[in-house]
Order: sequence, then C-alpha cells, then structure tokens
Amino acid sequence: MTVCSPSIIFLLIATSCTWLLPLTSPQRIPTDPQAAPEYAHSIRLDGDIILGGLFPVHSRGDRGTPCGELKKEKGIHRLEAMMFAIDLINKDPELLPNITLGARILDTCSRDTYALEQSLTFVQALIEKDGSDVRCANGDPPIFTKPDKIVGVIGAAASSVSIMVANILRLFKIPQISYASTAPELSDNTRYDFFSRVVPPDSYQAQAMMDIVTAMEWNYVSTLASEGNYGESGVEAFVQISRETGGVCIAQSLKIPREPKPGEFDKIIRRLLETSNARAIIMFANEDDIRRVLDAAKRNNQTGHFLWVGSDSWGSKISPVIGQERVAEGAITILPKRASVDAFDRYFRSRSLSNNRRNVWFAEFWEENFNCKLGMHGKRPGSPKKCTGLEKVGRDSSYEQEGKVQFVMDAVYAMAHALHRMHRELCYGYPGLCPRMANNIDGKELLSYIRAVNFNGSAGTPVVFNENGDAPGRYDIFQYQITNRSTAEYRVIGSWTNKLHLKVEAMHWRTGDPSLPASVCSIPCRAGERKKVVKGVPCCWHCERCEGYHYQASEFTCELCPYEMRPDTNRTGCVPIPIIKLEWHSPWAIIPVFISMLGIIATSFVIVTFVRYNDTPIVRASGREMSYVLLTGIFLCYAITFLMIAAPDVGVCSLRRIFLGLGMCFSYAALLTKTNRIHRIFEQGKKSVTAPRFISPASQLVITFSLISVQLLGVFVWFAVDPPHTVVDYGEQRTQDPSAARGVLKCDISDLSLICSLGYSILLMVTCTVYAIKTRGVPETFNEAKPIGFTMYTTCIIWLAFIPIFFGTSQSAERMYIQTTTLTISLSLSASVSLGMLYMPKVYIILFHPEQNVPKRKRSFKAIVTAATMSGKLTQKGGDRPNGEVKTELCESMETNSDSVHMARSGLK
Repeated sequence: MTVCSPSIIFLLIATSCTWLLPLTSPQRIPTDPQAAPEYAHSIRLDGDIILGGLFPVHSRGDRGTPCGELKKEKGIHRLEAMMFAIDLINKDPELLPNITLGARILDTCSRDTYALEQSLTFVQALIEKDGSDVRCANGDPPIFTKPDKIVGVIGAAASSVSIMVANILRLFKIPQISYASTAPELSDNTRYDFFSRVVPPDSYQAQAMMDIVTAMEWNYVSTLASEGNYGESGVEAFVQISRETGGVCIAQSLKIPREPKPGEFDKIIRRLLETSNARAIIMFANEDDIRRVLDAAKRNNQTGHFLWVGSDSWGSKISPVIGQERVAEGAITILPKRASVDAFDRYFRSRSLSNNRRNVWFAEFWEENFNCKLGMHGKRPGSPKKCTGLEKVGRDSSYEQEGKVQFVMDAVYAMAHALHRMHRELCYGYPGLCPRMANNIDGKELLSYIRAVNFNGSAGTPVVFNENGDAPGRYDIFQYQITNRSTAEYRVIGSWTNKLHLKVEAMHWRTGDPSLPASVCSIPCRAGERKKVVKGVPCCWHCERCEGYHYQASEFTCELCPYEMRPDTNRTGCVPIPIIKLEWHSPWAIIPVFISMLGIIATSFVIVTFVRYNDTPIVRASGREMSYVLLTGIFLCYAITFLMIAAPDVGVCSLRRIFLGLGMCFSYAALLTKTNRIHRIFEQGKKSVTAPRFISPASQLVITFSLISVQLLGVFVWFAVDPPHTVVDYGEQRTQDPSAARGVLKCDISDLSLICSLGYSILLMVTCTVYAIKTRGVPETFNEAKPIGFTMYTTCIIWLAFIPIFFGTSQSAERMYIQTTTLTISLSLSASVSLGMLYMPKVYIILFHPEQNVPKRKRSFKAIVTAATMSGKLTQKGGDRPNGEVKTELCESMETNSDSVHMARSGLK
C-alpha cells in the first residue's frame, strides 16, 4: 500500500465526512427533493477495471462559487463519449474479453484547484487511512467505505487542470491520457512521466499557427493568453518559434487574469489598439475568455479591425461566437484533425431522461438544451415551460457533435488496448482478470503498454504516442465565415501535418475583398528602396530610397553601381551608361562646320586666284612661296573642324594629333619668318648697307619648314610615348541625376596634351606678335608689317578669350560640346583673321583693280635702306620742331624720295 504525506491523509479523512459517502453511493436522478442533494458531483459505472474521468461539465463559477453554468458540448458531449466508448468496449468480444470496464467521472468545473480536490478521489484506494484520532463535526467517527481502485484516468480538458492533476497522479503511478490538454509543458517526460495525450501538443499547434501567419504575409502580431499553463505555454511556444525562424514580430503579449476585474476585457482591447498595425491576434485562451474578448471588441466598435487566429480551445465551437458573429467573422482557428463519429450521434440523439439515468448531470442538460424546467426544484426556475420528458435531442433542439468527442473515445480506447495487451501477456489464456491484474495493476507497467499502442482510432487515423506521450501533429484549419445568406459557419480552409496546406482562395473576409488583409508594422518598401530597421523591432522599418548611382543590392542595402553603369529605372540593378559623341546634326557641330566650310571655300578661292595670277606683281610682291605655306596653314585650320567632330576611332584620333596644331604651326611659322625678315632688314639697314643673310625665298622656306618640323617631331614623340586610342569618359557627363548620365566617346587627348599640342603654335604666335610690335614703325608702304601686326593682335585676343571659355567649362555637363565648339571656332576665327587681313585686299586689287597690279621700278638694297632710314629720321625729327616746319620738311622729303620708297617696297618683296 502506498503511503503519502499526513497532510494529504488528513485532507482525505476530513473530506470523507462531507462528500466521500455520497460519491460512492449509487447515483440516480433526484425526483424527491428531500431524498438527496439537488445535483451530485460524479458518475460511477461498475466494472472489473475502473477508469477515472475528468470533464469540465460546468464552467468556472463567479467569486465564491466553484462552479458556474453547464457546458453542454465540452461537458456533457465529452463525458457521454467516454461512457459510449466504454459501452462499445464492453460489448466488443475481441477487446478485453470477459472483462468489464467501469468509470468514476468527476466534474472539474473548469478550475484547476477544484479539479485537484476532486481528483483526490482517484487515489483514495492507494492510501492507508488511520482515523482513530479524527472525528467529524458532529462528533461521530468518520465512515470509510471501500473506494474504487482507479487504474488510469481519462482527462482532463484544460492544460492547467491536467498539470495540477498529473502532479498528484504521478505520485501514485496512475497513468493519465488527456483528450484536450495541449500545453507544451506536459511534454516534459521528467516531470509528467505518467501523462499521455491523444491530441498533439501546442508546440505543434504553435508551429502550425506560425505557418498560417507566414502564409498570410503577416509579420506584426499580438498574442493574447488566458492565465494558466495552456495559454501561457502556448504563447511562449509561439513566441519562441517566432524568434527562431524570424520574420514575425510580437507587438504585445497580453494575459487574461484568472479572475478578471470588471472592465478588464475593455482594457485589453484598448491596449491592443495601441499597436493598431498589429491587427492579427494570436489567441491561446479558454472558451469563456474568447467569448468575453469578442464581446469587448464589439462594445468598443472594433468589428472588422482584428484578425483573430484561435487555437484549438476555440476550434470550431459555436458557444464563443453566439451573438457576436460579425466581430468573429474571418477568424482563423485550428483544431486537431478529427472526424465526426456517426455512431456517437445516433447514441446521443437517443438519450432521454428515462434511458440515461447514469448521467447525474443529464437532467440539468435537459433543462438547458430544451429551455424548460423539471419540477419545482429545477435549475431553471424562470423557464416559461415545463419539460415533458418526451423532447428529443436533434429534433426539438439543435445538435452538433463537439469537436473533442473523437479524442475522448480515442483516449478510452488507448487505455483499453493497453489493458488488453497487458492482460494478454500477464493473464494469457485466463478468462477475466487473473490475480496479477485483479489484486494490483502496476501503473508503471501499464504506462509502458500505453506508450506502445498503435491502432486506428474512431476517425480512422492512427493513435500512437512518442517517447513523451504526445500524439503526432495533425490539424484542420478553419475560418469562421458569414455567407451571402447571412449564415455563419466554420469552413475548412486547409490542414497541417508537419507542413501547412492552405486554400487561400477558399478564404472569405468581411470586406469582400479577395486580397489578404494586412497585419504588418511597416508596408513593404518599393523597388529601389532599402529597409532601415527600427532598433529592436526587426519587423518595423523605414524605407530609404537608394539615391544617386546606388541600386538596391538586397532588402537592407544599397550599393554603388560600377563606374561605367547606372541604376535601372526601378533601381534594382545596374545598366550600362549610354555612350554619346558629338553628332553632325547637333547645333554644337552645325555652327563650326558652317564657318569652316565658308573658310575653306574662301581659302580655296584665294589659292585659285593666286595660282591664276601667279606671275602678277601683287602675287610676286607678297612672296608667293610663303603665301602658299600660309594659305595651307589657314586651310588646315578650317579643315581640323571636321576631324574634331568626326566619330572618334584610332584613325581619327591619329589625324587629330597630327593636324590639331599643324595648321596653326604652318600659319604662324610663315608669319614669323616674314616678320623676322622685315625686322632683320631694317635693323641691318641701321648699321650698314649690306643685306642680311637668309632673306631669299628659298631661305625663308627652309626656316619655315624647320619651325614646322619641330611641331611634327613633338607629335611623333607623342605617338611613341602614348599611341592614340579612343576612350569613354564617364565622368564628363556624370550628372547628379543618373538618368541623364552619359559616357562620352572621345580620343584619349587630355587637356594638358591639348595645350602641349597647341603650345608650340601659340609660342610661334606670341613670337610673331613680338616681331609685329617691333616692326610697327616701318612705313605702311613697306611690305605687310602692319597687316601682320593687326592680324597677330586680333589673334591674341581670340586665343585669350578661348582659354577661360575652354578651361572654365571643365566641370560642365556640356563640356564636350562647349570645348569642341570653342576650339574649332577659335581655329576658324584665327584663320579668318589671317585670310581677311592679309589676302582679301590683294584679291580685291587683283580682281577689281587690275590697273594697280603693275610692276614698279626696282632699286638696289642700298637705295631701299637709305629711303627707309630717311623716313625714320624724318619721323624722329617731328618731335623736336614746330608742327609747320616738320610738315614742310616731311613733305619735301617725301616728294624728293618718292621714287626711292617705291623702289624699296619692291625690293623687300
């Protein structure tokens, strides 16, 4: 005999004075109010082997009252299912033959402390009682009747009740099989080693609910749990899975107290609204709390706001949603996969007051179910009608089988199969119970048989247990829907067996919109935006657009596109930057080309004219050889425009390098040679009458081409050091707006290389200008000194304007166009100045005043120098004499030396 602590013994003895005797007495429906208490608290069925049963026949009572209203489905249906299963087993010749199962069924009143008190009945037979020193309140000694020996317990429903009872039953090694307790805590085989269940634990249920949330694309939810093991452990399992898998954040985790104060549920609704984006509410709550939460949401005008996801405690029950169908519409609930047991429906519909006297709560159910009253002492004194006893379940009242009926029957059958196998091994060939089982059934040994059962249950699904006593996870997914006919019902929308199978198209929402409602902290970022996660809340973020040349590399990062690429339209990738070049039809090209074409035509016309009148005095006097060199340079200055605008390739780039400075070099080398010759002639004349060296046309050509060869030599060195090639410059038009960015195809000629290429020509131009300044004192009738001077002054002004324009636009997006146009126009203007000032007057005389194009009398070099010197001296004297005298002397001198001047001009040319 098992001996327990004195406190438990005292409790058992004390209670025996009040309720022990009625519990063991035969039960009947009370008809005489003086004969028995109004309602008994247990059902007893005789048998060779007695099983205990724990069912929530009544709801939890208000403060001070242990029990409340009757639970028709969760209470009566389930306990009737246990008795029905026992009836079937007792009639089955193949299962426990010649052995009858009995039962002691207790009401837990949906309260764990009350259930613990009631469950002490199950262990009475295992405790040695000593009441010698105990007396009842009236002084009589306690009366002990032989208690039933309970070999196993079916129940309880609520996890908190099962946990409380399991702590007692394990002390006495009584196996326990629950039909509805799903708390993950009960999977701990070290603490609840005698506990098993035919329903899967909430760890599976929590995973299934997480899969539902993920499938609905919700990432921000709140949890709501009833205080106790079932609610708290279920939510804890859900939260733990959300942490492990990520992707779902918990906005709030609220708890419903065991004894809620008035207004508690309204407070819960207000708190849930603090995180209004978390519309999805994960509920692990008992049936009563679910009903009161829905009612509070309805009172606070939140119908349609919350998206309820209920655990198996909600399942497909009608009672939580009666009268509040609209606020519950769209709720997704989960329930272990089950099937309606048709045989039980037939059995229950056939129950009446006359044939079901063994159920001590059936009379109360009858009154509740048919809304009538049994006699003057019925439970419903305010009912308008009396019960006739002829009412019929399912005919005169609505009836739908409660969802856990299947599991109650499976739990009873699991215990029966374990006892059957135990009997077969311990009492083989023995009809009925053999002494080994009749005297004492070892609970630990029976537990091993329970864990080893494997049979098809009442729904046709296998009933098995793992090493922790848990059933495999198999769930049906329901949604509470209101059809067009305003009919509310639970509809199966999917299932879960280690993996979710959800029929999204079968879902229906209050708004009628087929799209899934949202329960997210932050809306998804658009393409090209990255998530900047709020610290500590990974499901909440701010969307930041990838700016500039950055693209969205991942959900959380923006990265810079490669230098030659830019973001695409939606900034999810990079595309090559378009490559452009200066097109012929561009306004930046049309103007330079037009000027160049006019210049080329004019230059060609001058050349043709000079060739046509090659032997005339004006052509010969202008120095034919040097004129053709100068005209060639002018022509090249115009022609380079076409090379600068042409599409760059290796050939074009090579020609650009050669001819970019060559035209200017030709022009200014020729002009420099001319101005240098004039300067040397007149400087030599001041010293002696001997002609300076190298003033012949051949010498002038040699000097000119020597100067040009320096330019060509520099170009060839440039070719050797850096062969010409094209390059795409992505920095030139890399604007802040990537859509406007362009790569510029151009020759690999840097600004420095360009200046170096033109630098030599500019040096020649500056030197020529210096000589032009030095020869400014030469009389205007002498050669071309003054036109050359004006040409060089104008050219210097053009190039002084060119430099700030060219380099000042280096940061402009239009740099290529501006610099190319500026350079080509500057070259064309320089050529035009030379052409206009030096050759157009000659062409004009040749064509329109041929009478002036006649030879003059030639003089010796001595006469030329003497005339020029006298002209210089006369000019110098003008500063020391009165104006009249000077003018008179100058006129006389000019008349005297008129012939000499003409001779000198001819000789210089």
